Amino acid sequence: MNSNKVKLRNPLSKIYYGTLKEFFDRILAFILFLLLLPFLFFIYLLIYSKLGHPVFFMQSRPGYKSKLFELIKFRTMTNQIDQSGNLLSDANRLTPFGKWLRRTSIDEIPELINIIKGDMSFIGPRPLLIQYLPLYSKQQAKRHDVKPGFTGWAQINGRNSISWEKRFELDVWYVYNRSFFLDLKIIFITIFKVITQEGITEKGEATRSFFTGTDRN
Repeated sequence: MNSNKVKLRNPLSKIYYGTLKEFFDRILAFILFLLLLPFLFFIYLLIYSKLGHPVFFMQSRPGYKSKLFELIKFRTMTNQIDQSGNLLSDANRLTPFGKWLRRTSIDEIPELINIIKGDMSFIGPRPLLIQYLPLYSKQQAKRHDVKPGFTGWAQINGRNSISWEKRFELDVWYVYNRSFFLDLKIIFITIFKVITQEGITEKGEATRSFFTGTDRN
């Protein structure tokens, strides 16, 4: 799959689909949020008892057209610091309970609030760190031509177990090929991936190594 060779199919239909998708995304997210409130409250209490305050992890991330928004997730790591006052590595701060939250993707559920607000979609490239923005190639930056998603094409094709370059290639492929049936396929495969817990972490890493840029030569 070469993302450099894909061409945007039926651009007008993409605009119509994008508008309808946002409308139904926000309605469905609101309904799911209400239905899951008791469960979310239970998880809130668990995190508070095991990891303390704050319960939520909030961080600015680039969304559609690289516009920043506040991503909302459940916290999965402790706030342990070293003697110099610096946070310990992810591996040292990620507890078994935090790993369970990540494996089951329960930590992602508060992102329903981001979807309700219009910052995110159910399906799209995952929102990554701000410091990656200047590191993208022109082609990789096209992943921001759609709203970031709760899950996406890259998440069902390797998630954190594939290289950054492959991940961005899959993200851009989705931008050019998005459709209702593709989104439906991604949703069903995502459910399977969550159950089987595939590709949660990168080999040899507690979570995922940082993206340092692509060799453009």
